[in-house]
Amino acid sequence: MKKRLNIGLVGLGCVGSAVAKILQENQEIIKDRAGVEIKIKKAVVRDVKKHKGYPFEISNDLESLIEDEEIDIVVELMGGVEAPYLLAKKTLANQKAFVTANKAMLAYHRYELEQTAKNTPIGFEASVCGGIPIIKALKDGLSANHILSFKGILNGTSNYILSQMFKNQASFKDALKDAQRLGYAELNPEFDIKGIDAAHKLLILASLAYGIDAKLEEILIEGIEKIEPDDMEFAKEFGYSIKLLGIAKKHPDCIELRVHPSMIKNECMLSKVDG
Repeated sequence: MKKRLNIGLVGLGCVGSAVAKILQENQEIIKDRAGVEIKIKKAVVRDVKKHKGYPFEISNDLESLIEDEEIDIVVELMGGVEAPYLLAKKTLANQKAFVTANKAMLAYHRYELEQTAKNTPIGFEASVCGGIPIIKALKDGLSANHILSFKGILNGTSNYILSQMFKNQASFKDALKDAQRLGYAELNPEFDIKGIDAAHKLLILASLAYGIDAKLEEILIEGIEKIEPDDMEFAKEFGYSIKLLGIAKKHPDCIELRVHPSMIKNECMLSKVDG
């Protein structure tokens, strides 16, 4: 095993710069726990002038990073679908490990990438509920189990909005503005409030749990933008809360996948997940 792994980062935006900071600050911890030194060798960005002061090379030449024989792992932090997919294919073809949290890209292309990778590692734990972690549990811990169904809250932005509407009688519009002010929601929150982000995550989990390659267009998706304060009051009256759930169920002849707002009894643990 190598004593040092060199990393190439693609993207140094909010997430990318945070990843770089953590990797540098925690170098000794990682070395002690993993038995290997992790070093960022190079980062690729669109505008080199905007990224100064880093203790590693900054470049705008993506091909040079992919073809650099000293780089062992490429970490994708650029966003989008097709550009990261092409990056992943080239990286894996060069037998470099590839790490991404890009759920949209994985929802569409995970199976093709695994075929390209063969024995080259692909890491995507952070793509779905990274703090649990659920990917490792499905891939390793539950690999011998027959999973009949699962459901969960897969999007934090929509859950914060619904929590504010339920607890504070906020309108959808005001709760969304509050989420944006706090940095929980993007300026364009459509992926979150329309259930697309949760659907991407559900597709990744379902691919691991059931070995299927379902696409976004094949599943039911309903967002939270039509939820009104009156809906929350109605749910409260009968002892329920409303949450956006990702749901998977195994049937004898198919796998059912859906994302939509659901009424949940207040005694259920999912109803108590706020923020």
